[in-house]
Amino acid sequence: MAYIKFQDTDNEITDQKEVAQFLTAQEVIYEQWDMTNLPQELQEKYDLTDDEKETILAAFGAEIKDISERRGYKAADIISLSDSNPKLDEMLKNFERKHIHTDDEVRFIVSGHSVFIIQSKDEKFFEVHLEAGDLISVPENTTHYFTLDEDRKTVAIRLFITTEGWVPVYADENVKV
Repeated sequence: MAYIKFQDTDNEITDQKEVAQFLTAQEVIYEQWDMTNLPQELQEKYDLTDDEKETILAAFGAEIKDISERRGYKAADIISLSDSNPKLDEMLKNFERKHIHTDDEVRFIVSGHSVFIIQSKDEKFFEVHLEAGDLISVPENTTHYFTLDEDRKTVAIRLFITTEGWVPVYADENVKV
């Protein structure tokens, strides 16, 4: 279950109905998918083979098809991040830079935890803490960044409008975004 933390006040929203309402007001899509679809042996597994990634995509095939038809997504892949990756800190440096995309940024958390930090309509930043079963779609041209929670591991399905995926457009670090 997701929760929201406001960076300027440290206040939190933990009630799921209120979380969904707040995100809807920010034009962020939030859904919860049924985790019983995931085979037991892939739960909390972070070093995945290509076959295991395909198994995860197939396990959530109906959900991927449903949201893809609603939102126009045409491609999906799996990203797995954990301390077992020697380049994790280097990857996180890029993910933690404020940026936008010209397409939605969609993640469905399969295992572990992730945090999206999103600039709200009033230009303040809020954190969306996600766990297995949570899907988030950050709208195109919305300033945000991504990081891992304290456990430093996640497996997520990413969905894309184009088959090439999206490319981050980084904010000028000298300009307040």
